[in-house]
Amino acid sequence: MRFGTPCWIDLATTDPKASRDFYGGLFGWQYRANPTGDYLTALADDVPAAGFYRVPDMPDAPAWTLYLAVSDSHRTADRIVRLGGQILMPPQEFDGQGSLLVAADPTGATIGFWEPAAPWPFATGTKGEFRWAELNTWDGDAADKFFVDLFGYQLEQIGDGEDFDYTTWTLLGDSEPVAGRMRFGPDFPAATKPHWMIYFEVGPMLGTDEATVLAVRLGGRLLSEPADSPFGRLSVVEDPAGAVFTLIDSSNRQTPHAPSEEELGVGNDDPYDD
Repeated sequence: MRFGTPCWIDLATTDPKASRDFYGGLFGWQYRANPTGDYLTALADDVPAAGFYRVPDMPDAPAWTLYLAVSDSHRTADRIVRLGGQILMPPQEFDGQGSLLVAADPTGATIGFWEPAAPWPFATGTKGEFRWAELNTWDGDAADKFFVDLFGYQLEQIGDGEDFDYTTWTLLGDSEPVAGRMRFGPDFPAATKPHWMIYFEVGPMLGTDEATVLAVRLGGRLLSEPADSPFGRLSVVEDPAGAVFTLIDSSNRQTPHAPSEEELGVGNDDPYDD
């Protein structure tokens, strides 16, 4: 696992049972509780794919949190503050598995950091597993600078940088980017909060259209109709508890570049708008 790469995702939810039933029905996840029962691990083909934990009262809508791998959570926390971020949860040890912290970047989006104590399995890339994450924010330059300074990412501008400002972040020496960053355009409501969008792979056997129909049948809400993009065929869905995510079939991906604002459904019903 390289530091600066996505290494985990989890969901804070007011109704873990509803979340478990929804994602289990959608992705075929099985579940395993930790010894205290307060954290649930979702398994895709017996490999950990995501986590759930209950929050009795949430001021904002439930949301998926992305975690990036770090070598030292305490030093990372210090660097986050020096670079203009804010610590939301200081580094905490978890049962000898490692240490995590949660912060907000200078643009206000929540992001987690995980220091694993041992090799950490994380299912990615196939049906029902993490595929991609992108930071959606108002200040793209500030977000780019923060994460480049933190991890040494190499930037590539995918859009024109003006009407469509989308960068990808790649670790030095790698060919594939680890994440993306999109600057909100004028079609986004002014109250839209910066946030990370998590993409789940559905695979060609199910496909984005059928997965979207299934998600709605299971109680989800469609926010953006399935559409083709260079990144793959995708749709945006809100789960029954209010957490938003993207479904994608990347088997027809044409280039490694990111989808456009139009393809992402910009201007549709926005769950992050207060």
